[in-house]
Amino acid sequence: MLNCTQHTPVLLNETINALSLKDEGIYVDATFGLGGYSREILNKCNCSLLAIDRDPQAKEFAAPIKSTFENKFTFINGKFSELLKYLKETNINKVNGIVFDLGVSSPQIDTKERGFSFKLDGPLDMRMSLEGPTAEEFINKVEEKTLANIIYEYGDEVFSRRIAKNIAYERLTNRINSTGQLATIIRKSIPFSKQKIDPATRTFQAIRIYLNNEIYELEKGLIAAEKSLEPDGILAVVSFHSIEDRIIKEFFIKCSNNQSTSRYLPEKNERKNSLEIITRKPISPSSKEIERNKRSRSAKLRVARRTNFPSYFGDEE
Repeated sequence: MLNCTQHTPVLLNETINALSLKDEGIYVDATFGLGGYSREILNKCNCSLLAIDRDPQAKEFAAPIKSTFENKFTFINGKFSELLKYLKETNINKVNGIVFDLGVSSPQIDTKERGFSFKLDGPLDMRMSLEGPTAEEFINKVEEKTLANIIYEYGDEVFSRRIAKNIAYERLTNRINSTGQLATIIRKSIPFSKQKIDPATRTFQAIRIYLNNEIYELEKGLIAAEKSLEPDGILAVVSFHSIEDRIIKEFFIKCSNNQSTSRYLPEKNERKNSLEIITRKPISPSSKEIERNKRSRSAKLRVARRTNFPSYFGDEE
């Protein structure tokens, strides 16, 4: 079992500094994981914090924080897209800061039974909430063309058609039921190159994103966060791949009253800027952090501040 007190999240100091924590404030850790951000926020100031995580196994890491901070800490097992509902249930109107860390947590990656890692041979699962169809069920029944489109769209994989074709061919005779088996098929589908990442990386990413409906969750989570923030409240988002970062960037641009070409986020007319962008360029990990934690190398932190204008998306909820 991993010790949450020893786990340091990516870009921790940069994120905490960006939140501009203040005593008596109310904060949200929308992606609790092992609780690194939550613990640091509660240690830094006399505040209250609501933590959310869709993975039911995150509860075990919330327990020691609850025992230390008691009524100042609340953990909810759920999706951050439902943030507004959780705030209402806990009698919270507005909050002073919200942090998202969109990376897959260490227990998910390092536990082969969860099926997220192409480096560990385990069952093909990949479900963050441990509910719904598994990656094995998906891979063995999805149409080849649909699979190719998913791998291309969510993984930016140029060999998506070849990978999908080989997966479809393999499952004709052998059901694909392990991460190792799937990774081998993918690697054989891609010509040898000197690329720094494993050839299976993008396809595993794409399947995980699709299976967990992560794009929808991110869109809804960002909208809920913008609606939930007090004026001068801070929204800090750490992402790990270009699709997420692109959505976050476009969201910030739209809400700051700048022109956007996003195909994900709804357009509104005659709007006022509900967010002020703090990070014109995303903050990346230092070379020392990357050396200490190789998984941080692709991380990007974007930060925005809530203005006094009404929510860009309306306050109907």
